[in-house]
Amino acid sequence: MVAFGKYLQRKQTEEWRGYYINYKLMKQKVKQYAEQISGGSQHPRHVLKDFSRMLDTQIEKTVLFMLEQQGLLAGRLSTLRETHDAVLEQPDISKIVELRESYRDVGRDLLQLLKFVELNAIGLRKILKKFDKRFGYRFADYYVKTRANHPYSQLQQVFKHVGVGAVVGAISRNLHELQENEGSFYSIYDQPVLPLQDPVVDAIKTAVDKLTNSTSFLNFLAQHALIMQDDLQTPSEDTIDERTYHFNSLLLNLGNTFLYMINTYIIVPTADDYSMSLGAAATVCGVVIGSMAVAQVFSSVYFSAWSNKSYFKPLVFSSVALFIGNLMYALAYDANSIALLLLGRVCCGLGSARAVNRRYISDCVPLRIRMQASAGFVSASALGMACGPALAGLLQIKFKFYKLTFNQSTLPGWVMAVAWLFYLVWLCISFKEPLRDTEEAEEQQRSNRNETTSMTDRVEEGIRKPLLITSGILPDEEDCDESEESLEESRRPANSFADAYRLLTPSVKVQLLIYFMLKYAMEILLSESSVVTSYYFGWTTSSVAIFLACLGLTVLPINILVGSYISNMFEDRQILLTSEIIVFVGILFSFNLFVPYTVPQYVISGLVMFVAAEVLEGVNLSLLSRVMSSRLSKGTYNGGLLSTEAGTLARVVADATITLGGYLGRNHLLNATLLPSLVICIGSIVATCCTYNSLY
Repeated sequence: MVAFGKYLQRKQTEEWRGYYINYKLMKQKVKQYAEQISGGSQHPRHVLKDFSRMLDTQIEKTVLFMLEQQGLLAGRLSTLRETHDAVLEQPDISKIVELRESYRDVGRDLLQLLKFVELNAIGLRKILKKFDKRFGYRFADYYVKTRANHPYSQLQQVFKHVGVGAVVGAISRNLHELQENEGSFYSIYDQPVLPLQDPVVDAIKTAVDKLTNSTSFLNFLAQHALIMQDDLQTPSEDTIDERTYHFNSLLLNLGNTFLYMINTYIIVPTADDYSMSLGAAATVCGVVIGSMAVAQVFSSVYFSAWSNKSYFKPLVFSSVALFIGNLMYALAYDANSIALLLLGRVCCGLGSARAVNRRYISDCVPLRIRMQASAGFVSASALGMACGPALAGLLQIKFKFYKLTFNQSTLPGWVMAVAWLFYLVWLCISFKEPLRDTEEAEEQQRSNRNETTSMTDRVEEGIRKPLLITSGILPDEEDCDESEESLEESRRPANSFADAYRLLTPSVKVQLLIYFMLKYAMEILLSESSVVTSYYFGWTTSSVAIFLACLGLTVLPINILVGSYISNMFEDRQILLTSEIIVFVGILFSFNLFVPYTVPQYVISGLVMFVAAEVLEGVNLSLLSRVMSSRLSKGTYNGGLLSTEAGTLARVVADATITLGGYLGRNHLLNATLLPSLVICIGSIVATCCTYNSLY
């Protein structure tokens, strides 16, 4: 794709040419500002004021033209309405066909207007990035916040296209009314999903979703996977060859995710009984459950690095490691060895290929279906989390075969070992290793990409530096004002955890803290559930399994609710802070203090905490996927790995807390483990409040 300036010029509608933002002029002004500041003839404050005024003028020109065009479309619709009423009184097939085509013409013109707005929005985002990149200053944050939140915001018109919905509704309703619908008294408002939607209306809705970065359920769910991509990239720019995409391989990748999550949670209802049968305390279940997470801390790194070279071999290794680990877990009962039990769980953790699962979707799935694949990854994880405890509840049988014991403690290991063996066979038969470009081809792709890849290195570091340029003026070559070296540096992925950490802004660090907090609280609730409920309520394994499965089944409905409704009514940061407060309330009411502990108190407080944590996780990861540095979208030390490590460390610490709390006795375990959750939750709320304005 050519530089954006040329692309914008090529895509402009001829008769609207004077109403697009003047991207070329603004780019020249940025260069001029740099020369003036470098020569000492201009003060940075004057530069900011002048550039802000120029942006305001350009946006106003675009917005007023957009409103004028919306008015013309509304006028045409009003005229068509009169004709429409007349046709309904005296139906005429030829006039109905003509009228429907007239409505479609209005829809096509609206589609053209939406493309006009989209090009201007892209140009605005790019010039703000260019300004920040040149001066090392977070002007884009300041400009967007001050303009977008103002009651007379014209910027909102560009990004939210106020008024378009009414035009779309009028076109859609009238087209539907003109369809052959004899004997029906229904309108589009009575039928949320129309069986025969007009192609023009479909095209308009697609354009609207693309322009607004819609928070529909599918988009919202897909962002949880933290599989990031350029917000300006289009399917036509996708570098993944459709011919190399293999659907069965994607299914196998998602199958690995699903089975691994089952493997993680299938032992939770029985881990305490298994520990006691081997002569250990019930609270050792924390170590048993957490040992898998400890190994995952290390496996995530080498799997992420391994995926730079292959996808098939890591998945094979993962399957073999999990098969062996589950065998060891199952055989520990007859060997009467707690060490073998722990070693089996560690081996399972060493087979955690979630980094490969994410990377495969990012690198090997075409852009047009990447959102669906990302949503599939999150859904597979959620379903695995629910199926694990439910499956454990069904394995309530006991028998011996030769010298091997099969009971509620060992059957999870045997069942998962067989499942991974079948998966391994399916993997070897059906998986197709994607073709990888040569080094030269990759270099050529990098050199051909324009600014849309990412020029936000210094912006996303979040460091406010003086608006001064101490070096010479960089050459302006096509659309890039940076040298080849600095441009390549801005695209280069992080090569260590330290490098990745330096790319995190303060608000992103707070979001990772929130992620740590919610994973810690959820792990405490889930991992100690069997110990707490058996002590206070005398619950059986089946009862615990049903409780945990019900919690897991809330994941997708909650995400549907948040993604389809709540996120469209409130800002992400408002949902974020509210969810943290509700998690705090859930933890607070989970304590056993002055009154006898009851089942309703435990179930309701646990449900409130878990659901609020799920809402918090969804919004937090959705927010992270949009604001995390684009340099963390590739390479070994990517954003997905950082979030995985944060969540895994939280699980490790939580499971260790359960085991350590066991030394105080089972009567003190609940309060001892909830107290750290409460402290971390308060810390995350304080951190969120301190960075509230930067969480957008």
